[in-house]
Amino acid sequence: MISLYQASVQPCLRTLTNLLAILATAEEHCTARKIEPAVLLQSRLYPDMLPLVRQVQIASDTARRLAARLAGTEAPSMADTETTFAEVQHRLAASIDYLKSLEPQLFEGSETREVSVPTREGELRMPGLVGALNFAIPNLYFHAVTAFAILRHNGIEIGKKDFLGPHEA
Repeated sequence: MISLYQASVQPCLRTLTNLLAILATAEEHCTARKIEPAVLLQSRLYPDMLPLVRQVQIASDTARRLAARLAGTEAPSMADTETTFAEVQHRLAASIDYLKSLEPQLFEGSETREVSVPTREGELRMPGLVGALNFAIPNLYFHAVTAFAILRHNGIEIGKKDFLGPHEA
């Protein structure tokens, strides 16, 4: 049987780690082509969508907050002040470190523990399993894929293998 720790924290770790590598590739692209990094960090797929930097911030927040809710702890707060690749990469690394610090036993019983998720429409309350699988993880993937798409749209040479990361058995 798979635990909720395995079904939530591990996909979050993988997604943030792969996003970190993708951002390093984007930074290298900027350096090689003498592109101002802020141009990419503020790029959007469409004018009413959030820019790359915000997509990364939300992905980071989603992963940390999901894990904290399920573990019954408080997620470390992060200010949304990043303006450089180094800063967004540091944010992702700090989120990864936080996820790695959580012991699997903290998640025991979290499948049925009620979690509360604030949204624009109001607070959602649901069992941890539902919150993880039907809300938080899809939200994480949405923002990670959007960040990927912004970079790909701007000519960064990344592909599906970069998003998925190395195959692990």
